[in-house]
Amino acid sequence: MIRAALEQVISEDMSEIWSVLTPEEKRCITDNIVIHQFKKNQIIYAERDEPENLWCLFEGKAKLYKDGIGGRQQILRLMRPVQYFGYRAYFANEAYVHTAATIEPCTIGSLPMNIVSEMIDRNRQVAWFFIHELSRNLGSADTRTVNLTQKHIRGRLAEALLVLMEHYGFEDDGTTLRIYIGREDLANLSNMTTSNAIRTLTAFVNEKVIIVDGRKIKIIDEPTLRKISKFG
Repeated sequence: MIRAALEQVISEDMSEIWSVLTPEEKRCITDNIVIHQFKKNQIIYAERDEPENLWCLFEGKAKLYKDGIGGRQQILRLMRPVQYFGYRAYFANEAYVHTAATIEPCTIGSLPMNIVSEMIDRNRQVAWFFIHELSRNLGSADTRTVNLTQKHIRGRLAEALLVLMEHYGFEDDGTTLRIYIGREDLANLSNMTTSNAIRTLTAFVNEKVIIVDGRKIKIIDEPTLRKISKFG
């Protein structure tokens, strides 16, 4: 009964990869996956840790970031349900080059990578799944690198707000982003200082592009925000 309930939950959340697995592989996952409950701002794994698990975010929001010069963080990716992470380093035979942490309380599953590796050896559809995931992430990283290095700070912050919108959507009012993010995280996502992020947010408020209420951000003029993202 417990296995059947767990399999139902996992099959719904991991449907993209679940569809290419054999019944034996599905049973192997339900027998070996571990479900974790993480608190807000909790480290999932740290830079330089050895990769041991495939992680799947079931509920909540998380981020992958790298510590830079002077202790500043650079957010590399934002995670939303249902996304997989933590496997690239294993395939590269190296330690993690970033840290994964929660933004809010999260439910996350972990599956030993040696089991994933065995499935890849037996089932090439599983291999193609990870090739697709890695290729998509690489393309996004290439685009993000250009944007963060060539856009003006207004364009970078506008793009960050659009990324939050596209990743997490809106609350029921249709304007409030469904993520409450601190100014420091917003700055780390936009590759700027916290003070610059605050000043630019204030400018967007004065231009009536957004409304800010604490950590809540409402986007009230999306076309203008997209124009700023494109042209700065």
